[in-house]
Amino acid sequence: MSQRKISRAVIKRLPRYYRYLGDLLDMGVERISSGELSQQMRVTASQIRQDLNNFGGFGQQGYGYNVRYLREEIAKILGLNTEHNMIIIGAGHLGTALANYNFEKNGFKTISLFDINPDLIGRTVRDIPIRSIDDLPEFLRENPVDIATLCLPKAKAKDIAQLLIDNGIKAIWNFAHTDLNLILPKDVVVENVHLSESLMRLSYTLKSRQQGEEE
Repeated sequence: MSQRKISRAVIKRLPRYYRYLGDLLDMGVERISSGELSQQMRVTASQIRQDLNNFGGFGQQGYGYNVRYLREEIAKILGLNTEHNMIIIGAGHLGTALANYNFEKNGFKTISLFDINPDLIGRTVRDIPIRSIDDLPEFLRENPVDIATLCLPKAKAKDIAQLLIDNGIKAIWNFAHTDLNLILPKDVVVENVHLSESLMRLSYTLKSRQQGEEE
């Protein structure tokens, strides 16, 4: 695989390719051309070829792409061929919803939740225990954890993030309403997820279309 820097835009499209290829496998499709894939994904065939050429191409002229092989190769690029242990900080509605989701099918295994609410500590979500946040440092020392998911108020996010970093966490999936990448060391990777911003973009698109129809 090429060691040159891959653009963020390409990286954001890779999970979509992986998902669409999974759907094709479920439908029994064995091979597909970039043109056929572009029609389903609403990405140009040229863009698909350019994206995949960053990692070697994987296609054959006159044949297209072997769906299973391409999906497996994208899984390797995304690191999905290795299981990642994950914890969730905050066992409220969002944390519980994430714990209930089957991320295991893509290699992400939630092994514990943490919270400060004594009424929640000791309960389980899908057989995953909820522990006290006070137990977090010891848990991290005794268990391999690759990703920490933050589902807690903005005011607490930075302190908990620092606690995680101090105990060896290198990847944070952040649902708190703050951009943690602004304050974290460069060797810690963060994916900030702002649900409200997604709704705002949807609102803008809806408003724009409504204005277009009125005009």
